[in-house]
Amino acid sequence: MARFQKRPVTVTGLGAATLLLIMAAVVWLPRAIYPPLTAHELRAVAIGKEKIELQQAQAQVQNDFRGQLLQGMAGVVVTVGALAGWQQLRLAREGQVADRFSKAIDHLGSTTCDVRLGGIYALERLAKTYPEDQPHITYLLGSFVRERVSWPAGLPNGPEHPSSDVDRQLPWLSSRHPDVQTAMWVLGRRNVHADEQTLYLSRVDLRRASLTGARLDKANFRHANLASAWLVDAVLADTRLVNADLRRANLQGASLARADLRGAHLQDADLQRAILRGADLRGADLTGAQLDGADLSDANHDGTTVWPRQNTP
Repeated sequence: MARFQKRPVTVTGLGAATLLLIMAAVVWLPRAIYPPLTAHELRAVAIGKEKIELQQAQAQVQNDFRGQLLQGMAGVVVTVGALAGWQQLRLAREGQVADRFSKAIDHLGSTTCDVRLGGIYALERLAKTYPEDQPHITYLLGSFVRERVSWPAGLPNGPEHPSSDVDRQLPWLSSRHPDVQTAMWVLGRRNVHADEQTLYLSRVDLRRASLTGARLDKANFRHANLASAWLVDAVLADTRLVNADLRRANLQGASLARADLRGAHLQDADLQRAILRGADLRGADLTGAQLDGADLSDANHDGTTVWPRQNTP
């Protein structure tokens, strides 16, 4: 343990040495730059009064320079002090952020729902106050959602995907998992940071989630269960929804431009006015889906795409 002990800093000795250095500079530097008149130069002056005046003028020049030197040193001291103060503030800020971040993470792991909700809102406030931390907070909330409502479709002993029928009696996500619904609200209204990684929400159970107007573009929802989810006007452009369960989902006015919907289950989904421009619909099942006013220009489809009878190309 002894080798980890901090040695005391001899501030007094360091300050004394600095003071001596400053005094030496103030005394020596003016004489070096403006040296006094030599005896030979003084002998060239015949009148004693003029000799005295010359010596006084020389001394005055040294004193003026000494005053300028002291002012300059005072400015340096003020600047150094300001820099030291700024450094202390920066370190204090980083310590405060780290402490708040750590407490928020601890709250996410609480067994009490209200405490978890407090942790989610604390992370949202941190992301708004310190945007550079947004990518880490987005990743953390995505991990929280995956852990809380895992839907291990396709894995051994995993759930049937898609299930034989949509459970119409299932409560809204806000009732089943209010913390997960809140985390999704926060993710859906965040300011996306340029350094964010893809929001990974594959194999999650978001049945009957309420995500009106949520911005979730470029997210990964592969094999996710979004049956009966409310996604009116949601931004899902460039989103991966491969084999996702979107049966009976309300996607009115949603932007699904260039979305990867291969093998997606869209039976009875409401896609009125939805933007599906450039979306990949190969293998997607749209039986009973409502497509009135939907933009399907440049959508990629083939013989494996199942269309509603009235919308068969």
